[in-house]
Amino acid sequence: MGDAGNVSSGSHHGLDKSKSPRGHSLPNRVSPRLQNIPIKERPYYGNERKRLSDHPKDDVVTKNAKVDHVIQEDLSNVARVERKDKVGKGCLAASDILPSECGEREIIVLSDDDDDLDSTPFGGIPADSTGKSPTARVKETLRKFNTHYLQFVQKGNPSDPVKGCTRPDLKAISEMLQRKEILYPQKKFGDLPGINVGHQFFSRAEMMAVGFHGHWLNGIDYMGKAYGKLEDYKGYTFPLAVAIVMSGQYEDDVDNSNEIVYTGQGGNDLLNSKRQIKDQVLCRGNLALKNNMEQRVAVRVVRGHDYANGQSRRVYTYCGLYMVENYWSEKGVSGFIIFKYRLRRMERQPKLEIDKVHFSRGRVCKASSELPGLVCMDISNGQEAICIPATNLIDDPPTAPTGFEYTRFIQVAKGLTIPSSAQGCNCKGKCTNSKTCSCAKLNGSDFPYVEQDGGRLIEPKDVVFECGPACGCGPNCVNRTSQRGIKYRLEVYRTEDKGWAVRSWDFIPSGAPVCEYAGVLRKNTDLENVSGNDYIFDIDCWHTMNGIGGREKRQGDESVPTIDVEKIDDKMLESDSEFCIHACSHGNVARFINHSCEPNLFVQCVLSSHHDMRLARVILFAADPIPPFQELTYDYGYALDSVIGPDGKLKQMPCYCGTADCRKRMY
Repeated sequence: MGDAGNVSSGSHHGLDKSKSPRGHSLPNRVSPRLQNIPIKERPYYGNERKRLSDHPKDDVVTKNAKVDHVIQEDLSNVARVERKDKVGKGCLAASDILPSECGEREIIVLSDDDDDLDSTPFGGIPADSTGKSPTARVKETLRKFNTHYLQFVQKGNPSDPVKGCTRPDLKAISEMLQRKEILYPQKKFGDLPGINVGHQFFSRAEMMAVGFHGHWLNGIDYMGKAYGKLEDYKGYTFPLAVAIVMSGQYEDDVDNSNEIVYTGQGGNDLLNSKRQIKDQVLCRGNLALKNNMEQRVAVRVVRGHDYANGQSRRVYTYCGLYMVENYWSEKGVSGFIIFKYRLRRMERQPKLEIDKVHFSRGRVCKASSELPGLVCMDISNGQEAICIPATNLIDDPPTAPTGFEYTRFIQVAKGLTIPSSAQGCNCKGKCTNSKTCSCAKLNGSDFPYVEQDGGRLIEPKDVVFECGPACGCGPNCVNRTSQRGIKYRLEVYRTEDKGWAVRSWDFIPSGAPVCEYAGVLRKNTDLENVSGNDYIFDIDCWHTMNGIGGREKRQGDESVPTIDVEKIDDKMLESDSEFCIHACSHGNVARFINHSCEPNLFVQCVLSSHHDMRLARVILFAADPIPPFQELTYDYGYALDSVIGPDGKLKQMPCYCGTADCRKRMY
């Protein structure tokens, strides 16, 4: 656990003895899905769709004044198929239409007629209906997208979890359209709440998921003529552009940061040579940019760059609002007529740090010995496959983390007995058939992971059953994803107000395991007899699955085994768990990961060597795509007003996470 305040290592919280029901000294940390707090205060991790099911009847757009047609119009560039045997109006060639590899659901069918908005099967979340900050709602929507994305990856070939389906990103967008999960379904000029300058998207589909840019292929996102029928847009001449993407697809583009020359759309062989192959026409997006210039309407500019990781191997950075100053037509370098637009960045916007989009795995490939403030070459002392350096640019003189012994694995306190290995599956080599694999059956007759980017968890669950020692499969089985150890380059570093913290030098995709919470497995009743009262993590997987103590249940399955009723004692029926992981004297890098009210990691209970819910492993997974050098955080799960000091008064501890939805207190 990282420091919660600017205090010394080894005594992070300075807590007094609390008067908890067990009588031990610390209100143990639990996963945010396990704590007994109001639902509205709980973070979202991609599986609570019920929260978005009820929308006010007075939404931004009514049935007869329909929503933005542009996102749908662009999705129709993927597959404008009204029926399996019919190619719709204005569609691509039949050879360009994506097949339906993923089963019964096709890419959503849309018309190209932007005068017909009444038939739009489209909706979204009103801007203020959830009670969450705009930033939190953006993050929540992107988590939904990534869950759908991984589900379609898995559906690609049920007998082979390694092979995914074609364009699962676009199928995920189609699913979100049908579920009305797009955050901003109606096009708007200017900035969108929760998406600030510097925000990075890791695919075009992510931008579509929030409604930031509605085209999966075209560079210009615009509002069609039908918007002129809406009362809010009386007096405007449409079409009007709302966003453009500069990604090097046009040979005539010029990018000078604050001033750009943007080439209009059309006539470009986007799918092959990238060269101009025919003349452009002043219509649609091209006409929209001309109208922006004449009516002085700003347009959002996004820059795309190649990136070795991520779903699309591209990263897209929002660079702010630009005004169209001029436009003209000319013959381009390939000899065809093109339209060009000069745009200038508006003043009084956040500083443009365009170098953010150039990050790569090689950016910090210099030797660890050259790191500024290096105080320890490897806190794991060679135990991890990848060194974990520690840096300190805060203290004078700089000191390294001390007071603990690094351990990769859970150590068992004296007097505790670990259950014998559970009966395993009979698969050979790798588990591939979820219908015959006994471990997959424990997970609801499906594999919880997809073999993408080294293994990714599709969505959080009450508990994940992995293959174990008694299984016939090998170490490369997809259902052993969390057992493969640390695979991202992590760094422990000192902060000004939160003590030690952890960040990754590498991009981490959503659903990827980051590390296990390692330490000494103890009974909670024995904590009074050990030194140090920090770094305690409750294992209350069984309590969560059964909703004990008001805990919020995750996605469960009737096939998941339960504990024999005859073995349930009074301790298990209490709201407090029986066992915990104590990482004070022995622990790994997870002990330095800080709390956040808007975390980018989530906690997942995993069972592999045995099936005793009370003794599940605790794994930290990426809740979002995490760019390099972003601090790694998870929600410690403390309930507010849960700590009582020796004087009988409530203890409070401030939170320093600094997020938009910060609760201001850790407990």
